[in-house]
Amino acid sequence: MANKTILIVGAGPVGLTLAWRLTLAGLKVKVFEAEDGISDQLRASTFHPPTLDMLDPSGITAKLIAKGRITPTWQIRMQSTGEKAEFDLAVLAGDTGHPYRLQCRQAELSRAIYALLPEGTVQFGAEVTEVSQDAGGVRLVANGEVHQGWAMVGCDGARSLVRHAIGAGFEGTTYPESTILVTTHFPFEDHLEGLSGVNYIWKPGGTYSLLRLPDLWRISLHPAEGQEPEDALTDESIRAQTRLVVPEAGDIDIVEKRIYRVHRRVASTWRKGMMFLCGDAAHLNSPKGGMGLNGGVHDAFNLAEKLAAVAEGADAALLDRYEAQRRPIARDDILAQADENRQRMNTTDQDQRLTHLRNLQAISADPARARDFLLRSSMITGLRRTEELA
Repeated sequence: MANKTILIVGAGPVGLTLAWRLTLAGLKVKVFEAEDGISDQLRASTFHPPTLDMLDPSGITAKLIAKGRITPTWQIRMQSTGEKAEFDLAVLAGDTGHPYRLQCRQAELSRAIYALLPEGTVQFGAEVTEVSQDAGGVRLVANGEVHQGWAMVGCDGARSLVRHAIGAGFEGTTYPESTILVTTHFPFEDHLEGLSGVNYIWKPGGTYSLLRLPDLWRISLHPAEGQEPEDALTDESIRAQTRLVVPEAGDIDIVEKRIYRVHRRVASTWRKGMMFLCGDAAHLNSPKGGMGLNGGVHDAFNLAEKLAAVAEGADAALLDRYEAQRRPIARDDILAQADENRQRMNTTDQDQRLTHLRNLQAISADPARARDFLLRSSMITGLRRTEELA
């Protein structure tokens, strides 16, 4: 194979996944990351069944399971009454080898993949300041040093330098509310009967999520109406919100916390010449449902396959299929469903909440409807639709 070096900007889980798939195909890859190492920041923690299926042959899924927590059910519940609609992913046993969600920090995926990459593939502490392309190939400048290659992929997140360089718009909106993530050792399972590993809770005037990691609970909440984000992030405010859900909670320990704004955006184009976008550089969505990280991994698998085929001599027109297949899924499945999940959980009217709950209970009680619902929410339907898109 001719030397067709691929430059990847960003060494998050999506950039590392792409690098791994490309090196498996025999391509030379260089990854540039501004951070000094793999970030263990409090970020995504949900792995859906098809993602686990994709990673399984390499042994990565087994490593994630060893570091994470298998979650066979998830639920939406009323804080005031304890009523709930619970979904059991066992109904997907015929559709996936992993009929459950796995709760595991995204950094564990990054570490597992990094261990599989050839030494020197990733340059940490390498801030990319310029990217460009011409008839001779692609070019970037990192820490003042010029690097050239055959193709470039921006896995560089919401403020993507590569997206700016290809002139892509980032269509969509920024939601008005902020999201606060917290981890704690407080044993919610001893106070809220029948919790699942993943729980979306309607509390008076707002919403509150609880996701169980092996040794921690992860809380997702929002500032109260009229509350400034910086005030909502204080330990005092976090503990007060927790007491609204579990009055006996007292002053919970707070291991980590962070606050961020949520976007609903998709890039207007994912390719220009031999420059591509992948993951958060191409699409951003509400975290409700845990679809962002998984969608980015699916992007990486799709793009790596096409780049490898063209590098081996396939028609370069094959590269157009990447955007044709993945952008509609990001727009119509990932973003749309994440937005639907957000709107449902942001309902504050009690009658509307009850209507949502009764509908979800009816779906969960019907195996055929539950399977269809879970195929979609677990991202299996979207991946199947990818194969139908030219």
